[in-house]
Amino acid sequence: MAEYQEQTNEQTAENVLSGSNIGSVKIANDVVATIAGLAATEIAGVAGMSGGIAGGITELLGRKNLTKGVKVEVTEDNAVVDLYMVVEFGVLIPEVAQKVQDNVKMAIESMTGLKTKAINVHIQGVTFPQGQNAGSKAE
Repeated sequence: MAEYQEQTNEQTAENVLSGSNIGSVKIANDVVATIAGLAATEIAGVAGMSGGIAGGITELLGRKNLTKGVKVEVTEDNAVVDLYMVVEFGVLIPEVAQKVQDNVKMAIESMTGLKTKAINVHIQGVTFPQGQNAGSKAE
């Protein structure tokens, strides 16, 4: 009879501390995603993370669930992060995206020891100041 090994859906990244014979450190992908989401929303000009497009409407998420709008793939000691964000109207999008990439890279690498192979920023929408909308016309 073949041995059965239970597999879990929890995705974890194994980051073994160098020079440590004590054991291994496993960091869940959700932990890396939370770090990335928080680091992204710290940047001025980022209105929030986008949970995706549902029914043609982009849902803007606040700080309650920082893993929404963040996709993380960890292999060996590298992380690839995809961030789906909404920015504020009037910001220079490439500049905001660069700042997000830099902040997320620094946060992940300093907190987990993982190297970031890529941090991809996907701008899903733009928010407007209250009382102003994209389709307003003077009548």
